[in-house]
Amino acid sequence: MAKSKYVLTEKQIVKRIKEGRGAGRLSRYKPWLYVNEVPSTGRSQRIYSHLTGRIHHVLSDLEFAVFLLLDHSAAITDIREQFPLNRDDTLNISKEGQLWHPSQGGVNLVMSSDFLVNSSSKIQPKFAIQAKYTKDLKDPRTVEKLEIERRYWLLKKIPWFLVTEKEIDSVIVSNIEWLYGVKGFFDEVITDDLLLTFEHISAYFVQHPERKLVDLCKAFDRAYQQELGQSLYDIRLMCAARLVTFDIRLPFHSLKAMDIVFRKVSLFGDRHNVAS
Repeated sequence: MAKSKYVLTEKQIVKRIKEGRGAGRLSRYKPWLYVNEVPSTGRSQRIYSHLTGRIHHVLSDLEFAVFLLLDHSAAITDIREQFPLNRDDTLNISKEGQLWHPSQGGVNLVMSSDFLVNSSSKIQPKFAIQAKYTKDLKDPRTVEKLEIERRYWLLKKIPWFLVTEKEIDSVIVSNIEWLYGVKGFFDEVITDDLLLTFEHISAYFVQHPERKLVDLCKAFDRAYQQELGQSLYDIRLMCAARLVTFDIRLPFHSLKAMDIVFRKVSLFGDRHNVAS
């Protein structure tokens, strides 16, 4: 379905602020923009994250890739997408730097960063990201908006990064496509069946640390008399639920059992309470 043209009145902007857009943390956060509210040059997607416990809204394939990298990182503690910048601040920066500020129909728009991220790192506990395709950087107005955004975060003393498709490693992208291409990857519930399978697979893998993941999954399927590919499918679901992790810089087809890290989890009590 085509999205309506993105036009906001001053009244609508005030309404969004009152709704708490851009406020809250983790599951309580409300992004400034939702995928059904703004046109996109790429594939907009709604993605559930087990990290934050909510649906995230990304507006392009590049944003999607950046989000998946963040969501997969053990160091990340919160991801706030489509984060609004204080309009008074961006207008002041625009005026002082003689930079073009986004406006439409006589209304100065609220600018946003694609991601505001919190991390467990003491060196960089918080940082902002803008994801842009290199072709878009040829547009002078886009460059001016980015400069306003850069200066905004500089004033806030928060590191800001511009990420293009060139910064995304091809191996990581391939792994992401493999992991997140499975139906059910973004399901919000960790089922009892998945937890039971987790227990069986983790015990089996410990016994065969040197075997390749793909071969070992085939052997597991035969041993448990299930359809070939089922355990590999389950591994991908476990990755989504953060029950299983691996170094995403390693090609998935070359992974060995020893490369797969099974996290501590209880089959009883809160099924979402996975130990670090």
